[in-house]
Amino acid sequence: MSEQTPEQANSAPASPAAPNAASQRQRASQLAQALRQELQKAVIGQQAVIDDVLTALIASGHVLVEGVPGLGKTLLVRALARCFGGEFARIQFTPDLMPSDVTGHAVYDLQSEQFKLRKGPVFTNLLLADEINRAPAKTQAALLEVMQERQVTLEGRALAVPQPFLVLATQNPIEQEGTYPLPEAELDRFMLKLRMDYPEASEELALVRQVTRSAKADMLEVTPLRTLLQAKDVLALQKIASDLPLDEQVLDYAVRLTRATRSWPGLAMGAGPRASIALVRGGRARALLRGGEFVIPDDIKGCALAVLRHRVRLAPELDIEGLSVDQVLQQLLDQVPAPRL
Repeated sequence: MSEQTPEQANSAPASPAAPNAASQRQRASQLAQALRQELQKAVIGQQAVIDDVLTALIASGHVLVEGVPGLGKTLLVRALARCFGGEFARIQFTPDLMPSDVTGHAVYDLQSEQFKLRKGPVFTNLLLADEINRAPAKTQAALLEVMQERQVTLEGRALAVPQPFLVLATQNPIEQEGTYPLPEAELDRFMLKLRMDYPEASEELALVRQVTRSAKADMLEVTPLRTLLQAKDVLALQKIASDLPLDEQVLDYAVRLTRATRSWPGLAMGAGPRASIALVRGGRARALLRGGEFVIPDDIKGCALAVLRHRVRLAPELDIEGLSVDQVLQQLLDQVPAPRL
């Protein structure tokens, strides 16, 4: 193809770009929906959790998945890694895990008589931080820099991690023994906190039926899943989602939801500006996932619980009464008016 001169480019009609953008959005949505269907082959039930994980993937945000052992938290991440052709690493967090086991460290090489950097498992595209709250705060803090800045400082050198970079962490409920609560600064770096609950009776029946056909004890197979996208495909999905049109009223709605948490009765601590940003990014991702051409208020509202639940703190009196953070936030979502587009 011959290149256009600046004069030709300026005089060229702009209309063909719109259909091209629309077709790109359509293909991206189809790819995301195919990925959802592939994950559902391995993870039975948990439809909302699957959609939220895909939302975070498209929005380039980190995910914290909480649930009692045996619900398939790790399986979900392994299934996503199987469908993703990029690099995948897993860290099993334990009480004796050191920060250098996460980020890497300098090793003295006897042959060259020099120190060489040995990169840790965080230098990957998809990182599974399994049972992250089994390690003490010192080790948990090893992820702070890389989650926010997509880089790791080793021996005074800032080393970038591959892109895309996504941390999917699992944790057991803090009521269980041997857990260390994550500090607010680290919780705020997770775009979404998901709650994986017990499956419905029909889902559990299908789960037991499928697992007991396997020769691998109580494990579900992820090997039959297809690899649907590479690292460049994820970056393309993220770029397309970030360009989705967003009306100023919808942007204002996301900010109003976040600001309402700071003065809402029953909440002792509200969410910061990161929550507003996450609501907008999550809304765009959900719009792409459903095949929409622009973001609607329901896209923002649909990811609000996952964005806000780990960024607010329940007032002690409501905690004593047995109310949960989700119940209070649901009241907030019901009462903060959404714009009508």
